[in-house]
Parts: sequence; structure tokens; C-alpha cells
Amino acid sequence: MSKIEEAVACFKEGFICSQAVLSAYSEQFGLDRDTALKIADGFGGGMGRMGETCGAVTGALMVIGLKHGRTVVENTQTHEMTYDLVNEFVRGFKSRNKYITCQELLKCDLSTPEGLQSARQQNLFNTACPGYVRDAAEIIEDILGL
Repeated sequence: MSKIEEAVACFKEGFICSQAVLSAYSEQFGLDRDTALKIADGFGGGMGRMGETCGAVTGALMVIGLKHGRTVVENTQTHEMTYDLVNEFVRGFKSRNKYITCQELLKCDLSTPEGLQSARQQNLFNTACPGYVRDAAEIIEDILGL
């Protein structure tokens, strides 16, 4: 199974979008799956269901950090490369989906009981969100050469 399919399967298994994307790639960069799942747990629904940046996006940005993030303050070249990759990822995600926030992607305000209920009634977590997970994984593989 490809890492893209692994991310989608993880989401369909019941984990959230950020967990699905980060955990699919974490082990190849030295982070065990369980720790990746824990780290990414608060980022779903646009960070704690606030409707902000989509968890598939934040999960992908964490993957970029795992591969290229700096560990020495003075390493500004690595830091700038990480920011460049983040911007490239966001451009790619927006070119496919127009937006990066859950509220705009799902057209529901997940931060309210009514918005969350609407998203559930429309079955968006099963119909729309797997596509965002797939897009994030495909873009990550493309820009990181995985």
C-alpha cells in the first residue's frame, strides 16, 4: 500500500485528517506512529474543531518539518527552505481546493454545534475529507520527492 493510500485508510479507520497524514510518513523520518498520532490529535477540524487550517494541511506541514526542519538555531538556510516548502505545499493545496481552512472547505462552521451537525448530516467527513487527505499526501510526495 502506498503512503497516500495509507493516509486515506488511516482516516477512514477513524483517525482525524492531521493524524492520517502525519502518521503515514512519520516513521520514515524517525517518529513512531503512536507518537505521531498523539502529536497530531489536536489539529483536526481546523485545530480543535475551530474551523481554521485543515488538519490534512497541518499534518502535511508537520511532515515537511520532520524532513527538513532545523534543529540548530543558526541554520537559517534550512529554516528558509522549510518555509519555502510550506508555501509550495499551500499553493498546491489551494490550486486543488481553493482554500486551506475547514470552514471554507466544508462550508460549515465546525466551531458551533449547528455547523458540526450540518457537516455530519451532509456526511462531509466521509465524502469530502478523504479527498483532502489524499490531496495533502499527493502534494507532500511531489514536493518532498517521496
